[in-house]
Amino acid sequence: MHNIITPHAVVALTKDLPEHGLLAGQVGTVVETLGPEIFEVELSDDEGRAYAFAPVSADRLLLLRWSPAAAAAD
Repeated sequence: MHNIITPHAVVALTKDLPEHGLLAGQVGTVVETLGPEIFEVELSDDEGRAYAFAPVSADRLLLLRWSPAAAAAD
């Protein structure tokens, strides 16, 4: 599978991050890899203004895709 999160990847939060005032479903861009499975994510509004930066573990991120991808084989 191609679920590798890298810098510049567009992701969505899968869980609330109340310590940062963020809710599941909010979309951001990975700006840096901080450590194994930990990423700095920038969250921006629909005009591109950043409103939050947060370190987020990979298990709380959904990698978003902008083009069709083949379904994983069973």
